[in-house]
Amino acid sequence: MKLLLTLLLWVNFAGTPDLASIRKMYTDVAKSENNAKDFVEKLSTVSNSDEKILVAYKAASILLDSKFEKKLGSKIDRFKEGAKLLESVIASDPNNIEIRMIRLSIQENVPGITGYKKNIKEDKKYIAAHYAEQNASLKEYLKDFVLQSKSFSAKEKQFVK
Repeated sequence: MKLLLTLLLWVNFAGTPDLASIRKMYTDVAKSENNAKDFVEKLSTVSNSDEKILVAYKAASILLDSKFEKKLGSKIDRFKEGAKLLESVIASDPNNIEIRMIRLSIQENVPGITGYKKNIKEDKKYIAAHYAEQNASLKEYLKDFVLQSKSFSAKEKQFVK
């Protein structure tokens, strides 16, 4: 009985990744297939009832993983799965700046043929308008994203400096 309880507690604590490690991984996830697969694995235990930011990162992991699918049908299905999940998270928490940053980072990097680029202006505007309200660590994370983002012009990036 004690063994079973110990295992259940271990699975529960090991199950949900911490946000700091996810943020750190996310910055390098698109650089290689191994990074993407590690990211998917790290978020595999996240369920739709977990913290919304983690669910958004899980959606991003599915979208990024679709890039490495070999079969076109699987690539499309995986992409649609990730996009649908990300949009549902945004619909449930539209004022979450980090979730909008995740969507922007995906939309600015997907091929135009996907049709998944319609929220770039909206998300840029939201991030710029609400950046100053964030805590210091989230500001730093957002700043790093904005400064490397190809969606923001040099002039538009001034709000993070």
